[in-house]
Amino acid sequence: MSTFPLHLTILTGASRGMGLAMAQQLLQPGHQLLCLSRNTQPALEEAAHDSGALLEQWNVDLADGAAAAERLSAWLQALPAHRHASATLINNAGVIPALVPLRDSAPTDLAHALRVGLEAPMQLCAAFLAATREWKVPRKVLNVSSGLGRRAMASQAGYCAAKAGMDHFTRCLAMDEALIPHGAKVCSLAPGVIDTDMQVQLRSADVAQFPDRGSFEGLKNHGQLTSPEEAARRVLAYLARPDFGEQPVADVRG
Repeated sequence: MSTFPLHLTILTGASRGMGLAMAQQLLQPGHQLLCLSRNTQPALEEAAHDSGALLEQWNVDLADGAAAAERLSAWLQALPAHRHASATLINNAGVIPALVPLRDSAPTDLAHALRVGLEAPMQLCAAFLAATREWKVPRKVLNVSSGLGRRAMASQAGYCAAKAGMDHFTRCLAMDEALIPHGAKVCSLAPGVIDTDMQVQLRSADVAQFPDRGSFEGLKNHGQLTSPEEAARRVLAYLARPDFGEQPVADVRG
């Protein structure tokens, strides 16, 4: 059993890509990690056993963010008092809808992208902050955003809208938390361009439907993509900065 108090982190989208890399790096002695993902990862169980960290993995469909938030709220409220030295929520999960102009988008596809990428993070933030409001320890919310929340791109309306919404609700959230004692520090952080399955999806799109495909091919061909492991290190280093939260919307590249 790990020594108390523990540093608690709740992480969504931990089953692959940068989310998996963050989970692996967070499994350190004195830490407790709760992962909310579509699939569990046996490799994380092994890493937790080796490190002595506490790990729990939930199979969660974040398209139903309300159910995930209710479960998280109940779980947090049931934790023993004074168990934790800090508490952090990282909203990392996101999906890209079909890479087509908005006029050709399926309503269900758009709804899924917005539920996973915007609605669920808002619901999980609300649950996390309400359940931990009386905790007298440092609390943080890190929302993993994207440059595409700040820069428009053709055939990316659903993803861009979700990330732009994430940025703006984080600004509102920062104002809310600044008004209460022991308010959480929050930031919507763009992690840079990462070599993940999402990039494969962008490079394999129909160029007639997605005119920016060539720019993503160029990033890959010129070695300009960051590995998931390095991106995770940069994001977690930003999270650990003493000035975290001073800028509610930021970029890991400065």
